[in-house]
Amino acid sequence: MNLEPIDPETAVELYLAEREADAAASTIRSHRARLSHFVRWCDERDIENLNELTGRTLHEYRLWRRNDGNLAKTSLKCQMDTLRVFIRFLGTVDGVHPNLHEKVRSPDLNPGDDVREVMLDSEQAGAVLDYLERYEYASLPHVTLALLWHTMMRLGAARSLDLGDYSPEDQCLTVEHRPETGTPIKKGSQGERLVALSGELCMLLDDWVRDQRPDVTDEYGREPLLATSHGRVCKTTVRRYCYQYTRPCAIGQECPHDRDPETCEATNSGQFSKCPSNVSPHAIRRGGITHHLNSDVPETAVGDRANVSRKVLEMHYDQRTEKEKMERRREYLGNI
Repeated sequence: MNLEPIDPETAVELYLAEREADAAASTIRSHRARLSHFVRWCDERDIENLNELTGRTLHEYRLWRRNDGNLAKTSLKCQMDTLRVFIRFLGTVDGVHPNLHEKVRSPDLNPGDDVREVMLDSEQAGAVLDYLERYEYASLPHVTLALLWHTMMRLGAARSLDLGDYSPEDQCLTVEHRPETGTPIKKGSQGERLVALSGELCMLLDDWVRDQRPDVTDEYGREPLLATSHGRVCKTTVRRYCYQYTRPCAIGQECPHDRDPETCEATNSGQFSKCPSNVSPHAIRRGGITHHLNSDVPETAVGDRANVSRKVLEMHYDQRTEKEKMERRREYLGNI
């Protein structure tokens, strides 16, 4: 068949431009980063025209990428799955044979291989929120971490909230996909939903809005709910709060790693993430979901609230032990 010559850099840019119409900005960044390794590999092997790609060369890339990055099986699968989608796209624009994507091999994962078990457990979450309520009540870190834990929102959804999305009368938040004004959410419009709030969380939000929140707008003229004096809170700031306050020493607990707070690098601003005990926003979400499930909230309700399917909920977020699941099921037997 007649193929049109195309170099690796142009091919990647063409692919990313095509994906921009239906993918979140974070997805585009991830795909660009993964495919940058493929471009580097092509450069090292003097591959200037992707018409030359074959199943054998793609296999050689797979082996090179696994060894070059010392990748775990899950990471390699993610890389090769992205490459397959990229090669499939090239097949539609006469860059490679239309069936070449079928020869992109990706590792098979065993059950549990792609599950990350790191999470903030309910006891530690309670200790963190108790500390913030006592010493930093209604501060931005307090409100942010309370929202992440109780609503199980993703980071992007939490920072997308505006003042008008909070209804104290109905005690709920409205999550909306607004990519045109800088706040896309995962799953796009399918991720839009109403999230019910407890009276306690509403009191915290009321105090934040009334007494602490800066009177600011973002670059689009919107009034962010989670705001600093510069506007809408940044993702890096939210991550920093998570790393900062989930360190045991930050809330008055002893270091479980026998480190001296006077010399520990994780006590320095900008290096909080180096503490072995602290967790990311996603680990807070995972812990919140597990806590809700352990509190007898039905899986369908947890899934709808956290915007996650039952299959993904069970595979990636439900960190209950098999015994804990059994005991929860046992409670229903008395009604039969």
